[in-house]
Amino acid sequence: MTVIESIIRFLVVLLSLPAAYLLSVTVAAYLFRKENCTENRFLKIGVLIPAHNEEEGIRRTIRSVLACDYPSDRLEIHVIADNCDDRTAEAAGSEGADVAERTDANRRGKGQALDWFLKECRARYRDSEVITIIDADVTPDRNYLREISASFSQPGTQVVQAYNGVSNPEAGWRPGLIDAAFNVFNHLRMAGSCRLSGTCVLKGNGMAFSTGLLERTGWPCHSIVEDMEFSLRLLQEDISVHYNPDAVIRSEMVTSGKNASSQRSRWEGGRFTLVRNMGGPLMKQFAKTGRIRYLVALAELATPPLSLLVMLFMVGTAGSILLPDGPWMLVAGSWWAILVFYVVSGQIQRKAPLSTWMVLAAAPLYVLWKIPLYAAMLIRKKSSAWVRTTREAR
Repeated sequence: MTVIESIIRFLVVLLSLPAAYLLSVTVAAYLFRKENCTENRFLKIGVLIPAHNEEEGIRRTIRSVLACDYPSDRLEIHVIADNCDDRTAEAAGSEGADVAERTDANRRGKGQALDWFLKECRARYRDSEVITIIDADVTPDRNYLREISASFSQPGTQVVQAYNGVSNPEAGWRPGLIDAAFNVFNHLRMAGSCRLSGTCVLKGNGMAFSTGLLERTGWPCHSIVEDMEFSLRLLQEDISVHYNPDAVIRSEMVTSGKNASSQRSRWEGGRFTLVRNMGGPLMKQFAKTGRIRYLVALAELATPPLSLLVMLFMVGTAGSILLPDGPWMLVAGSWWAILVFYVVSGQIQRKAPLSTWMVLAAAPLYVLWKIPLYAAMLIRKKSSAWVRTTREAR
């Protein structure tokens, strides 16, 4: 056996691990059932919206929250106007939101803004029983707050994650593909991991917490992937993140390659850093306790983004062709079967519209677009600053 053949065999075995996880989580997602409460207690909910230069969209977001089917006397809206140099604070205030303005050039970022509000502005939100955090450019479904309240009406629930969807999937092939990806990553993976381990990861948007928990912790994570980092901290405290697929918020996705590249490179670059920092501790926790939730969290964190995984599968498949014995090609072929089952299942489970199914044909273009993005991430200097994603012109 040559050195090259040994390397290829090792690569095939290594790539079979994420494939096996995707198969497991897909099957588990079909078995997932939302926790149903016997009585919705209509808890008092504080909607917390961190905003950085969101003058144009903050009014629309506040109006969409007020349009939710929820008692107005059980709802408060708080906006953090963080390091803004536009009229975000005035716009939010004019729509009836409670606005907290923060200026701190040395501690910039969404995580820092949330931590400041939760620690320094307790009097503003202490009457709320639940706090849900949404971005300044989202539209919650009409029953969003009702579903959040129902989840927290379950005894023992401290953290809930909603489903993050796309509001403009028909605006182009990029938003359409992101809609398909969200059906997989923001639903199937969430439902599957909940079924496998009883918890899932936070998504940064559409998160909800018991007020007592946030009063105790503040927002201790300040990286670009503060949501995933906080998820792992909750896991270490044995606090489960529950998933409610019927609590839905939708965000507008950019259509231009330049804007989309900026957005995706920040998310995925921070995620790779977290894998390096948390992979070892999660493995140690699993070895120490034998609890499957640590292994699932490790698999969830370490499984590459779909585009990168496709690239790696392509390399592994090409390498397996060079091996003299046939079983290696069969293994590589199984990856692609699992991948199709995984992606198609996400669309089935979220009842994707026909437009989303059709745009899946553009997936190869999306993968090609991601190649220079990953290359740039290898050499680009990391930053944790809050960079507002450029919105589409209206």
